[in-house]
Amino acid sequence: MRKHLVVLTGAGISAESGLKTFRDSDGLWENHRVEDVATPEAWHRDPHLVQRFYNMRRKAAAEAFPNKAHKTLAELESHFSISVITQNVDDLHERGGSSKVLHLHGELNKVRSVKNESLIYEIGDSQIEMGDLAEDGGQLRPHIVWFGEAVPMIEPAVEICRSADIFMVVGTSLQVYPAAGLIDYTPYDIPVFVIDKKRPQANLPSNIHFHQGAAGEVLPELKETLIQMI
Repeated sequence: MRKHLVVLTGAGISAESGLKTFRDSDGLWENHRVEDVATPEAWHRDPHLVQRFYNMRRKAAAEAFPNKAHKTLAELESHFSISVITQNVDDLHERGGSSKVLHLHGELNKVRSVKNESLIYEIGDSQIEMGDLAEDGGQLRPHIVWFGEAVPMIEPAVEICRSADIFMVVGTSLQVYPAAGLIDYTPYDIPVFVIDKKRPQANLPSNIHFHQGAAGEVLPELKETLIQMI
């Protein structure tokens, strides 16, 4: 039976494909305050702005390409049973070849009804506008978990983490909860690898192996180390 490698990824891995993160030094996300485009209050205040913002992000994500880090994770499926848990809303993991991806914060290429959050449609890189309705008559909104909303996929993610033989954190600061707390649900004695350009400020367990650098550079080098652990 193959070892279960669980990988938690964040904005850093997508940034290496050219997609910006809201944690840039200027505090802006594509020149917008997070509070203006990524909260339920923003949606109620100016839904046209929110729709335009996510239309722009959807287009940018569709034009981006998986990088070496995405592809290396897919290559590791030849050696491990891999579960990718991502905080990212793009589909670069899937396009990079990963077959089992759980999106904690939703997906850019999907929209849902404001009346029924389980009524979800895949739209690819298409734009949606105010007045575009679901079959139940509800306005279509981005299928994104905004700040202040519940994270419905966190419980399935917890169960995945509990079954990990090896845990890896790639491109995330471990500061956004509840995702950052997933590391606490892994078995206490398994090897944990953290790859990021900056050392996380979070308290890391003693079994941590920290690798500082870009995921696209570190992961291919780490690949052989992981395979030797089989």
